[in-house]
Amino acid sequence: MAVVKNVLDLIGNTPLVEVSQLSPNPNVRILAKLEGQNPGGSVKDRIAVSMIDEAEREGLLQPGCTLIESSSGNTGIGMALVCAQRGYHLKIVLPENVTAERRQTLEAFGAEIILSRGSEGSNGALKYAQQLAMDNPEWVYLYQYANPANPKAHFEGTGPEIWRDCPEITHFIAGLGTSGTLVGVGSYLKQMNPAVQVWAVEPPSGEMVDGLRSLDDGYIPPIFTDNNGFELLDRKKVIGPRESIECTRRLIRETGIFAGISSGAIMAAAVKCAAEIDHGVIVTIVCDAGWKYLSTGAYSDDIDLVTERARKVIYF
Repeated sequence: MAVVKNVLDLIGNTPLVEVSQLSPNPNVRILAKLEGQNPGGSVKDRIAVSMIDEAEREGLLQPGCTLIESSSGNTGIGMALVCAQRGYHLKIVLPENVTAERRQTLEAFGAEIILSRGSEGSNGALKYAQQLAMDNPEWVYLYQYANPANPKAHFEGTGPEIWRDCPEITHFIAGLGTSGTLVGVGSYLKQMNPAVQVWAVEPPSGEMVDGLRSLDDGYIPPIFTDNNGFELLDRKKVIGPRESIECTRRLIRETGIFAGISSGAIMAAAVKCAAEIDHGVIVTIVCDAGWKYLSTGAYSDDIDLVTERARKVIYF
């Protein structure tokens, strides 16, 4: 690999790895795109640099500016990585019940953490960030849930990478969070081949599975509606905490991929998809690596205990 000038140049071009040993159908391949290999450790590095680049082009950011954003971890870490390189101060509104690793990583990159009520999850953090942005108009609020630079990062980056590496793709499966990955990649793939199916993964309505979002719970990200999300989707799969944790354990033990738990939810949906179709090639997103979740005991403790903890601690 050539020497790069800055760590931010390492964002993107992540590997696609065969994990077809998880497929219950020998005629269906499953491939996983390892977004944990981005320098900030997740797929959210892509949108962080995209949103900040766009804000700089539009003149919204000047040297020494303060940014504010809500996050359950990964977007905040990605933005903290970029802000540290660009000389901006970042305030992240973070639910108080995220894992210790996520809070410590944000602090390591120099972000200032503002805690929101854990019981309100990512929706509560979002509302608090919006209020703080209104009260402090001198701060720059990029609002990841509505920022067009979010899906643009995937339409121009993640999607073309998948098509380049796997033009035989028949199904793309991703989580519903901000929906940027889903609509950005999905729109690009359908542009290249309208027959590609786009499946979304969401938690059961009312379940606190942060990092994933149920459209039935009331808040639909503007990115989803602005990019014709309902028309884009071919299917939705509902995956709960226990199933997500079980598949996360399968990932590390059967494929060697040490992934976060939202990635387990997405992979669980891919396994179900493989069981339902006759043949094809499924590509999924492994959103981040597992190191930010070790303190939860999710990889080794009793599964019932871990599932119960998921109601109190944000794993996803």
